[in-house]
Amino acid sequence: MATPRERLVESLKFLKELQDSGIVGIHTDEIPNRKYREILLKNGFIREVTKGWYIPTDPMEKAGETTSWYSSYWDFIAKFLNYKFGEEWCLSADQSLLIHAGNSAVPQQLMLRSPQGNNNPTPLPHNTSLFNLKANIPPPDQTIITNGIRMYNLPAALVYSSPSIYTRNAIDARTALALIRDASEVLPILLENGHTTFAGRLAGAFRNISRDKIADQIVDTLKQADYDIREEDPFETKLSLSLSSRERSPYANRIRLMWEQMRKTVIASFPKAPGIPDNMQAYLKDVDDIYVTDAYNSLSIERYRVTPELIERVSSGQWNSKENEEDRKQRDAMAARGYYQAFLQVKDTITAILKGANSGKQIDKDHLKWYRQLFDPSVTAGLLKAADLAGYRNHQVYIGNSKHVPLNVDAMRDAMPVLFELLEEEPEPSVRAVLGHFIFVFIHPYMDGNGRIGRFLMNAMLASGGYPWTIIPVERRDEYMQALEQASVGQDITSFTTFLAYLVNERLHGKMVAKLPVTK
Repeated sequence: MATPRERLVESLKFLKELQDSGIVGIHTDEIPNRKYREILLKNGFIREVTKGWYIPTDPMEKAGETTSWYSSYWDFIAKFLNYKFGEEWCLSADQSLLIHAGNSAVPQQLMLRSPQGNNNPTPLPHNTSLFNLKANIPPPDQTIITNGIRMYNLPAALVYSSPSIYTRNAIDARTALALIRDASEVLPILLENGHTTFAGRLAGAFRNISRDKIADQIVDTLKQADYDIREEDPFETKLSLSLSSRERSPYANRIRLMWEQMRKTVIASFPKAPGIPDNMQAYLKDVDDIYVTDAYNSLSIERYRVTPELIERVSSGQWNSKENEEDRKQRDAMAARGYYQAFLQVKDTITAILKGANSGKQIDKDHLKWYRQLFDPSVTAGLLKAADLAGYRNHQVYIGNSKHVPLNVDAMRDAMPVLFELLEEEPEPSVRAVLGHFIFVFIHPYMDGNGRIGRFLMNAMLASGGYPWTIIPVERRDEYMQALEQASVGQDITSFTTFLAYLVNERLHGKMVAKLPVTK
C-alpha cells in the first residue's frame, strides 16, 4: 500500500503533466482520480474556482493571496467559457475595447454576451465574477478570437462600446481609436445598421485625438447616404498629445497617453525641485550614508510553479511547508551582495547626471548594468544561470496579488524605448521620478528585480532635480503596492504621487521615515 508521501508524489507528477500540456483551468474530468484531487487540494497545490473547476496554486500562498488566481485568470476564463457555451459567447464591446487597447487587468466583473446566458453573476475567487448577459452575439465578421477569448473586433468594439468608456477609460479609448488607420474600417458597420448616434460619437472621438480626416470621412459619408448625423465629443478633455498614425502597437501609444494624463497630477502634488546641488560630494555622501537603511527596506516578489525538483524533494522526504533554511540564507546573501553592487552602479549613474548628463539618456544607457550587477552574485553562486543576465525577459511574468497583467514580451519591447524617450524629453524631474518608477514596473521588463530597479530609477531621477535619495519603508509596503495597483488598474496616479511626495518632503526637511529594525 502506497504511503501518503508516495501518493503526493504521484499526484504532483499528474499535476505537472497537466501544466506541461498548457492546462491552467482544470475541470474535474481532467483529474479522474478522486484521490489525486483530494491530495492536491489538501496540500494547497490546487484550489476550487467554481464547482467542478480548479487552478494550480502555490502551497506557500497565505490565506487571501490572489497571485495564483490573477495570473491564471484569462487562461481560465477562455477554457471555462468555451466549455460552458461552446462558440456561443463573446465579451462585451467595452471589455473587448479594453483588451484591444492593451489593458488586460483582471476586471471586477467580466461582462459577456451569450444566447445561453441567464442574466445572473457567477461568483469567482477574490470578489471577482462573470455576468452572463442573455443576448445575441455579434456576427462572425465583427468578432475575433485571441488566446481563446472571443470578443468584438476593434472596429465593432469602437462602434458598440458605451459612452461611459470615453470618460471612465479615456486612455484605453484613445489608444484604441489611434489604431484605426482609415474610416473605411468602421464605416461599413455604421452604414449597414444606420448607427447615426454611434457615428456622431465616433466622429467626435476621432476629432478629439486630432484624426480630423477620419472624423470628416465619417460625417460626410453618412450625410451622403442621407443620414442625419450630429457630431459630439464623448471625452471630458481635449487631447494635447499627437499620436502617430503609423504606430501599430497599442502599447506604445498607451504609455504616451498615460504619461500625458498623469504628469499634471504629479506636478500639482510634488514639492518643488531644489535643483542640482552645488556640493556634489556632500550629496553623494548622503547617498552612501543611507545605503544600509535603503537595502534593508528592499523587497522582491516571485512566482511559483510545480517543478521536477519539487517532486524530487517530496519523493526523498525533504519537502515540507517551509523553505530550506540554508537555501534561503544563501539566496538572501547573494541578493544582498547583488543589491550593493547595483547600488554602486546607480551611484555612478547619479554622478554622471549631477555632472550634467541627460538623466533619461543616462539611465537608458545604464539600467542594464544595474540589472546585471543585481543578479551577478546569484549567477556566480550557481543559483541562476549565466543566461539570466541577458537582459529583458522572454516570457510572461505576473505580479503578486495584482490584477494588473504586465505587458507581454512583444509589447514590452515596444514600450521600453518609449519610456526612455519620455524620460529624455520630460522637463520636470518630479514627473521623471514618479512616472519613471511607475511605468517601469507597469511594463515589468525583467523576470525578477523590477521593483528594486524601479526604485533605483526613481532615485536617479530624483537626483536629477536635486531631491534627496528617498526610501520606500517596508512598513508601508501595503500602501505602496495599493497605490501602484490603483495607478496600474484604475489609471489614477494620485495616491502614488501623494505617497512619494510625502516621503520626499520628509527627506527635504531632514527626516527619515524608513528605519532599520531594532536588534536585541
